[in-house]
Amino acid sequence: MQTIAQELADWIAIESITGNEGDYGAALGDVLTREGFSIEYQEVAPGRRNLLGRAERPEVVFCTHLDTVPPFIPPRIERGTVWGRGACDAKGQALAMLLAAKRLVEEGERRVGFLFTVGEEIDSVGASFADERLAADPSLRDEWQPRYTIVGEPTGNVFVSGHKGIFLFDLVGRGVAGHSSNPLGPSAIHELVGCCAKLTQADWGEAEDLGKGSINVGTIHGGHAPNVVAPEARAEVLIRAVEDPDVIRKRIQEALSPHVELVEGREQYGPVRFHVPDGEPSFPVAFGTDAPHLTRWGQPLLMGPGSIDLAHTEDERIEVVEIEAAVDRYCRTVRDLL
Repeated sequence: MQTIAQELADWIAIESITGNEGDYGAALGDVLTREGFSIEYQEVAPGRRNLLGRAERPEVVFCTHLDTVPPFIPPRIERGTVWGRGACDAKGQALAMLLAAKRLVEEGERRVGFLFTVGEEIDSVGASFADERLAADPSLRDEWQPRYTIVGEPTGNVFVSGHKGIFLFDLVGRGVAGHSSNPLGPSAIHELVGCCAKLTQADWGEAEDLGKGSINVGTIHGGHAPNVVAPEARAEVLIRAVEDPDVIRKRIQEALSPHVELVEGREQYGPVRFHVPDGEPSFPVAFGTDAPHLTRWGQPLLMGPGSIDLAHTEDERIEVVEIEAAVDRYCRTVRDLL
């Protein structure tokens, strides 16, 4: 392989915004093959494939995602720091995992593998697909026996104890179109805004290790003109949950009027707790991961190089020394787990 900085820069140069992960996944597959790992692809959707790689029968799986958020930012290297989209979320993690697995295999530990997923930044469709396949495909279960999955995200190389759940949903308001000078209606926008106000003032629970739940009304759309009573309006809402989805759902329904409907079918899961190796410091995070969608892949751990404060920003970057430190931590963790 090339130097860490140049290898990572080459990977960053392959644009892999969600939905367009194919070229990057193929490039990683070529690297894994050259390093002696067996690979296979899972077609999640046309042109979108998970990548699996293994030495022998994996008991510890390194997992991170192939996709990045937009916009594409080309790479550059400055004094041991690699800049560009995906540098710390999560191509730097992928490189650290590959280097760690390569070292472990050279030491004789071959019970390691990789799962690189599509779609983590939007809906974790790749992780869900991999989970279903492990349950449905006997041949895959013959080749894989995951006891632990190490999920790679930017955590400053510190283990994470847990993260909040997600309850993502739409609210749809229904009204009756009419002239705004008449006391008719109802207005879908008025009804929807009233319900959103109740929801933003509600108590979304608190967990000792994760803190308080929170809500964000991300978008509101609706209506035709200022002088027309709105016949329809829609809001997209995200709750960072510290309670189970059933509890969240009931609280939402209690805040709705007869003219506002809860539309589900979006991402929903409760709080996630991670395995933390004995003696390791840890902390909770607010961001989500693929972990809740990998229920059949053993106990999850969450740790990786880079800072979440730099992820998704115009200044996304990672230092080579962080990747090198992650390689050491990953190797030590796998040895301890096995």
